[in-house]
Parts: sequence; structure tokens; C-alpha cells
Amino acid sequence: MLSFLVSRLLQAAAVMTAVSFLCFVLFNFVGDPINNMVGQEATPQERAELRHALGLDDPVPVQFLRFLGNAAVGNFGKSYRMARPVEQLIVERLPATLELVFCGALLALLLGIPLGVLTALRRDTWDTRAVMTFSLAGVAMPTFVSGILLIYIFSVECTGWVAWLGLPTSLCLPSFGRGDTVQIGWWSSGLLTGGGLKAIILPSVTLALFQMTLVLRLVRSEMLEVLRTDYIKFARARGLTNRAVHFRHALKNTLLPVITVIGLQVGGLIAFSIITETVFQWPGMGQLFIQSVQFADIPVMAAYLVMVSFFFVTINLIVDLTYAVIDPRLRVDRARAAGNAA
Repeated sequence: MLSFLVSRLLQAAAVMTAVSFLCFVLFNFVGDPINNMVGQEATPQERAELRHALGLDDPVPVQFLRFLGNAAVGNFGKSYRMARPVEQLIVERLPATLELVFCGALLALLLGIPLGVLTALRRDTWDTRAVMTFSLAGVAMPTFVSGILLIYIFSVECTGWVAWLGLPTSLCLPSFGRGDTVQIGWWSSGLLTGGGLKAIILPSVTLALFQMTLVLRLVRSEMLEVLRTDYIKFARARGLTNRAVHFRHALKNTLLPVITVIGLQVGGLIAFSIITETVFQWPGMGQLFIQSVQFADIPVMAAYLVMVSFFFVTINLIVDLTYAVIDPRLRVDRARAAGNAA
């Protein structure tokens, strides 16, 4: 297990270095940040002095090594647009994104796994057909379309149908913003206030919809495959109840390959929350990245993609370790390999 962990850490370090270099090189072709930092009346000499002060006249490898060394100690430089340290901007925006991703992932798992098991066990029934039809719509519908549709139903038209049902209009949900937040050290949380909880419902449902349908269909297909295996037939022949067969044997083996996909999807939630944050004006990292692209704010863009890559690599490492702990066959294979090497 130790050699496995060391090899995965070395791979993670290599991936992070490669991703950091590619992102940094690509962003040098996004645009000239000097044009967004000075006015049209700036002289060529003033532009050259500002470029020299920012180190933009250095060769790309020198800029990258300087960026890499500073990033190793948590220093990503200053934002060209806001003239503030990038790490401060990340600390301000990161809690909003992580809370949104947490709620979206939780909804996707709490709904996707049970519905996947249900549709596998209750094949050819009307409720299974309804769920599978809904899952097709969830996979096919773009995130921004589902977000706008939810805003229209539960924010714009909400007051009309709520009043028609005789319910208070306070049940309508906010269409933008994060709501009320409380400060816990450096972390600003909206999950501890009523306004924050109401504000996060629509964005988290929008973010979770595609992931939930993906998990549902994956769990269903894996569950159907496991139910056809010989050891399930032997378990039934032993006289075990359907509950024991389905949840003690079938579900446990179904979740083994699902763990890998779920881990990658959690990383995808962090990366692709940009669309959801843009639709709902959610003050997170995704919105900060979009604004940085518009102004060619290279330090913020590079720091954002390096951070997303770090989350992907970390989650993938955790998934690999979890998979090795859950699946005993991997431990046996490694033990045999170590014995043969000795």
C-alpha cells in the first residue's frame, strides 16, 4: 500500500506540473492585460514600464518558474483587474463554490443511487419508465436551459401559482445571489441562514440534475449486470431473502465501479460550476474566472485552473485509495506482485 501511495503521489505531482505549464503558456495568448489596465492615453513608455514591473517582458519559462515557485507557497501574484492578491480573491470566492458543489453532489448521490437501484429491481413498471424518461431529459438538457427553466417556474411565475394554491409567496425562491451569510473565521457560509438555504436550492438542483441522471443510469446498468452473475444465483439458492441478496451482495459490488465515476463527477462539478454560477449570479470561483477571461487577468485564470486540477488530482487519489480498500482483489494482486518481486 505504501508503494502504491508513493507512486500515485509522484503521478499527481507530474500531472500538476504539466497542467500548470500548459495553462500558463496558453494564457499568454489570451490577450494583452496591459490594454485592460491602462487607458488609451497611456504612452508606449508607460506601457513598457508597467509590463516590466509585472514581469511580462521576461521569457515564458522564467515567468512560469516564478509562478510555480510563488504558487508553492500560496502566492499567485496580483490580479491585473482588481490589483489585489489572487489568494485573497480565492479565499473570498472558494466557500461559495465548495458549498454549491457539496449540495449538488449530495443531491445527486441521495437521489441517483436509490433511483438507480429502484429502476434495476422494478423493471418494466410504469414508475421505472417515468424515471428513465426523466433521466433522458436530464442528460439531454443543457445546464443553462434547466437553470433558466427553474428560475422561470420557481422565481418568476412562482407568485402566481403560489397565490392560486393559497400558499404564502415567501415560498418562492431567489433567482440570483447567495443570500445571507455568516462569517466563521475566513469561511463565509450561507448554509447556516434561512436566506442562504433558500438561495442555494435552485443552483444546487441545477448543478445536480445532470450528475444525478448520470449516477442513476450507471447504478442501474451495473446493478442489472451484477444481478445476472453466478454468485447472486448461488446466494438465492442458499435461501437468502431478496433484501439480503439485493442490498448485502448485489449493491455492494455494484458500487465498486461507480465509486470511480462518482469521484470524477465531483471534480467535474467543481470545474463545470461556471455555467451554474453564471446563470444564478452565484459569487463563486466560476464567476470570478469568467470575469478574469473577459479582462485577460492571467494570474487569476492560471490560479483557478491550477486549483481545479489540484481538486481533480486529489479526488482521483482518494478514489484510488478507497477502491483499493473496498475491493479485496486489488490487495491480493498487489501482495502477489510483491511476493513475486521478492
